[in-house]
Amino acid sequence: MRWAAARGGDCARRHLLTLALVLLGGTPCAKLSAQDAQIGVALPFTFSAGMLDTSRAQYAGPSAPQVFGSFRLLATPEIKLGSHWYGYAPLPVRWAPYFYQDAYVYHRQIKFDVLQGFIGYSRSWNHTALAVKAGKLSSAFGAFPLRYDDMVNPLLDQPLPYNYLLKQPSSTSAKIYARPPVTLYGLPAVEFDFSWRRLDSRFQFTTSSPYNPIGFFKSGQYPQWTAGGGYTIRQGFRVGISAYRGPWLAGSLSSLVPTGLSATNFPAGAVGLDVQWARGRWSASGEWDRFVFHFPYLSNAPTVNFAYAELKVIVRPRWYAAFRANYQTDNHAVVGGVQSATTVYPNRQYYEVAVGFRPNRFELLKVGYEWAKVANGAVNHNNVFGVQFVTSFNGLSKALK
Repeated sequence: MRWAAARGGDCARRHLLTLALVLLGGTPCAKLSAQDAQIGVALPFTFSAGMLDTSRAQYAGPSAPQVFGSFRLLATPEIKLGSHWYGYAPLPVRWAPYFYQDAYVYHRQIKFDVLQGFIGYSRSWNHTALAVKAGKLSSAFGAFPLRYDDMVNPLLDQPLPYNYLLKQPSSTSAKIYARPPVTLYGLPAVEFDFSWRRLDSRFQFTTSSPYNPIGFFKSGQYPQWTAGGGYTIRQGFRVGISAYRGPWLAGSLSSLVPTGLSATNFPAGAVGLDVQWARGRWSASGEWDRFVFHFPYLSNAPTVNFAYAELKVIVRPRWYAAFRANYQTDNHAVVGGVQSATTVYPNRQYYEVAVGFRPNRFELLKVGYEWAKVANGAVNHNNVFGVQFVTSFNGLSKALK
């Protein structure tokens, strides 16, 4: 039995699975013992262990080590409740710092997150599929949010639009990071997915911004929308577009709103383009995103542009090589007609290479290196050498009916 665990509803028909997952050989679905079962549960796991060698941790304190190990366990329980209803909840536990961006605020701790946790309903007929999901969902913006499984990401780091924004340094002890423009940890939402032939689309109604997610039952929530879609030009070649808009100065950021105004006076908006391509042993994907954050006291809105391009080649049946180039550009803030000397955030360029080896279809070993160039000397030792071993296994697979 199969059912959907990603955008698009019915996994058997694969109408709305993102092509990026297909290109990289991953799937968010789990197979139960009986494929035609109407009710069943599955609990697959992905375990990753890795090592980082970087000076990033020493910005949090000179005593922080340069080389350290970590691990991450991703449980993805799934349930099918009939021919149309299903549930899904990826639940990761990690020993931080685990991701490259974690190293900037070096602090050894166990972290637990709920990436998603939703109930879905799907129907399909002829060349059409429709799905509705409600709960905590990955953002519908962009092409990367569903690639949270280390087995799916051919590299070790995440693209810049889904990475922490670095702050301009105001002192040697200042925190050098801010929220990512698009969270990878999901947010309360209702989503509608629709596909027809080669066209796929999605609309998401959320209660907080992808830049500033606020959890269930917490104050400071405002209605937001995110939309996206794509068209498969031919097999292996898809182009897509996405956008979001809504207030972002809420929750812990609400104190920045001037008296007499509300967060609705300062919306955040974004638009993005993405493309995925595959042919033979080659595959590629890329994305361009523009984010605009309206902010009090500024004559212009802080604007951040991102782009990344990713290339993967199968060198031998068990070996592959991958490369990702990222860039970020920012504008200058204008206050009272005076332009700031530095950009709102430092401009960045990240370049990452990795080699992967698959001993079998359940295991993956990745070795990679990332070069980072950050403007204005905000961070001078960003480079990271990483090793990651990933293994997946089914902890439970039971057809109940």
